[in-house]
Amino acid sequence: MRDPNYCLLYVNDPAASANFYAGLLGRRPVDASPTFALFALESGIMLGLWSRHTAEPAVSVTGGGAELAFPVDSDADVDAVYTDWSARRLSIAQTPTRMDFGYTFVATDPDGHRLRVFSPAP
Repeated sequence: MRDPNYCLLYVNDPAASANFYAGLLGRRPVDASPTFALFALESGIMLGLWSRHTAEPAVSVTGGGAELAFPVDSDADVDAVYTDWSARRLSIAQTPTRMDFGYTFVATDPDGHRLRVFSPAP
């Protein structure tokens, strides 16, 4: 069995979500259609945004049940991303806080998918 290398998020509007993630990730999708957009990330993971209205089999859940996690190098980097994303008016679900695994905050995308930025604990 191979390791997973695709992450699919079911979204209401793939074009709007692709625009959101293009701004967040600083890159354009490598593929886009009215029902799907695909980002190739530097980590090798592919991030797909699939219309929840056309996915097969039918999607019964939406955002919030999982997280995309973005590790950064330091607590200062967490604070910098928090400031940037707050200025971009992302919905913030958790302000920067220290947890057992490190320093973190959580924002959400337009579909309610959780976006966690964290600096791992030493």
